[in-house]
This record gives sequence, structure tokens and C-alpha cells, in this order.
Amino acid sequence: MKTKIIRPCYNLTGLVILFAFALYLTLLISFDYSTSSRGRNGSLSPLVNNFADAINSSQNSKNHRNFRDLSKENQNTSDLDSCFGQYIYLHDLPRRFNDGVVNNCTLLCKWFDMCPFIKLGPWSSIGRYLWGDDYSMRDSLSTDMCNWLVSQPEWKRMLGRDHFFVAGKIAWDFHRQSDNRFYWGSKLNTFPEFMNMTMLTIESSFRSNEFSIPYPSNFHPSSKGEVLEWQNKMRNRTRRHLFSFAGKQRPSMKDSIRSQIIRQCLASGTFCKLIECFPKPEGTTCDNPVAVVEPPGDSYTRRSTFDAILARCIPVFFHPSSAYDQYQWHLPKNSSKYSVFIPMDDIRDGKVSINMTLDQVSKDDIWAMREEVIRLIPNIVYANPRSTMESLEDAFSIAVKGVLERVGNIRKITWERKDPSIA
Repeated sequence: MKTKIIRPCYNLTGLVILFAFALYLTLLISFDYSTSSRGRNGSLSPLVNNFADAINSSQNSKNHRNFRDLSKENQNTSDLDSCFGQYIYLHDLPRRFNDGVVNNCTLLCKWFDMCPFIKLGPWSSIGRYLWGDDYSMRDSLSTDMCNWLVSQPEWKRMLGRDHFFVAGKIAWDFHRQSDNRFYWGSKLNTFPEFMNMTMLTIESSFRSNEFSIPYPSNFHPSSKGEVLEWQNKMRNRTRRHLFSFAGKQRPSMKDSIRSQIIRQCLASGTFCKLIECFPKPEGTTCDNPVAVVEPPGDSYTRRSTFDAILARCIPVFFHPSSAYDQYQWHLPKNSSKYSVFIPMDDIRDGKVSINMTLDQVSKDDIWAMREEVIRLIPNIVYANPRSTMESLEDAFSIAVKGVLERVGNIRKITWERKDPSIA
């Protein structure tokens, strides 16, 4: 199915194939791949490591023209279609990869019933496949999926280098290191075919094909006016505390600094608010501080970061991988424009007071950072798909634009007979 990206129309060349898992985003955790090549019987095609061979195979295909011919054709077509190069192709996945799994929602998690949450999006078989010794079960659906994908004619054009997919979990859940009962997750993004694709995920593991995108919030504006109204609302909201922390201790994690942060918060009196609650429906955090501390939890990143930005709170980070090494398309490179950084070791060793650190920031700098946070709000929200955002780009538009640029670079390098990995 070929469809047009409506918000906005990007002026780029080249056709990008979107491999969307649709209602199957977080279900990817149930996929598991072996890095070895296998034969026809339930097998996965080996990766063509020599890209010159890949180019030749594309040029010799009866069903696909070579890159030079496509380039000439693209040049002529782009004169007629202002959205040329910005169309996406959605693979029509067999039901067994999406609806078939969601329909068995009682099996999605062994700890509790996921069926009531299905309307909010499939939360995958994370509980069913995240742990366990039955690796043949883990591998069966992933092998089937990859066999199906590489057999599609769209795949053969660039061996998946013009495909991208979205994962609803952190990338670390797709890099199982060993078939050992102590390792969790799948091997999805260690498999050569999937390493060819661009992976969009809420937290990357810093592999070259992984790009992090903001955690979804509960705010999905339907127009530019809604965004502006929200920004003004947050700009005028009274702030009752200097900083807050939403979370609990992690005593089982030896590197966690949450206990120290909670102690500092409680010792700061009215300057800090300790929060133990879920985000409000409108997507803000549970109170209205000037800043929100964002220590790592189970992984480096937190959804709370984006709830904080949405509420015009300055995020305070303790590890670069909580934001600065992530979200390169959505957050400024100059991190000091919108956030405060305090090294984890300084908190763990009791060398730094969060209260005093924030109190030493001038009022002018605080105001400038909060205005930058306000400006970032459109970048980190996912607008209603039927919305008309006009000149504003939401998180979805920015992510697709980034993918288009990346695939465009890979296509150009491919046409020049260079190694596409440098893109």
C-alpha cells in the first residue's frame, strides 16, 4: 500500500519503504534471530556483505532497474510531484504477525492480563518471551517473519537498507547476547537482515542503525492552535517547588542513585516534591516544579523526561545516555540550553546538592531554559494522525524526515559504489 506523508511534505529524493509493524510494535520483543545463515527449510537468507555484489544483484534483477536509471527517472518525476521521494510503502503483513497475536491477548504476559490494555496498543508478548529457556519458541515467529520479509520484492531493491521499523521497547531488549537463561529479550537487531534496516526505538543501544524517538505522552494535538494553547498554559502555570522526583528507590540496583536523590529531596523541605503517582490524563507530571530530576531506572531513559518537557519543567540528568546520547533528531545538540547535568558519581559520593546546584542557576538562565523547553514541545509530541499542524513538525514528522535523509544518503553512497555503512 503506497501512501503519502501528509505532515509536512519533505523535499527529498528516493523511495523509502516503510516496514511498519502496525499493531505489532512492542510485539517485536518476541522475535529472536540467530546470526548464522540458514538454508531453505525455515531458513533466513544470508546477508550480502560485499555491497558491490548487492548492487550487481539489483542491476541484474528482471524486476528492478539499476540505480543509475532510477536516478534519471527520479529527476524527471520530481519535477511533476512535489512530494516525490516522500511516499512510504506499508507492508501488508500476514495476520499471524499482528492481529493473530493480539487476539491471543491472554497469552501476552504471564504475570497479568493484558487484554484490557489492547485498545491502547499491543504491549507485545514481552512477559511471554522476555525470559525463559524455550529458545525454539522464541525463534519460531522471528524466523518466520524474516523469511517472509526478505522474500518480498521491495526488499530485494536495496536488501532492506531503504526499510525502517518501529519498536515499542528499548533497543537493549533486542540484543540478547546468549542462549543462556540469565539473558533476556531477543536477538532481533543482531540479525544481519535487520541490521540493514533503520530501527526507531524509545531508547537506542548506540548501534549505527538505531535511532531513538521520544516516548509517547498522553497529549496528541489536533492542530497548531492546540499546541500554542498548551504552550501558553504551561508558560503561565505557577510553580510551587524548585524540583521534584517521580519514582521509587531501586535497592537491588547497586549503581542506582535514586536512594540518594530521595534523601536529598526529603531534606530539601518545600523546595522539593517527592511524587509517587501516574501522569495526569493531559500528559503532565503530577505537580508543577521548575525542574524534574531524571535518574536512570531499569534503563538510561525515562518517559518522565518527556512528561517534564511537556509541562515546561527543566530536566535534570545524571547520565549522558539519558538524553544527550539519544534523540539526536528531536533534542538540541547544545544540552545546556534546555537541561541541567549533574554527574552520577557526585550524587553517589555526596559531593553535590541538587537543591544548591539549581539555586545557583541565575533567574535569567532558568527563564531561558524554560523557554527552550516550551519551544521543544512540538518536537516531542505525537500529533493526532488526522491533524493539520501547518508549519509545526511533531515527533512523527521529525523521525520520518530523519529516516528519509538517512536513506537518501545510503542511496547516494550506494550509487557511488561506496560502503553504505559510512552513512
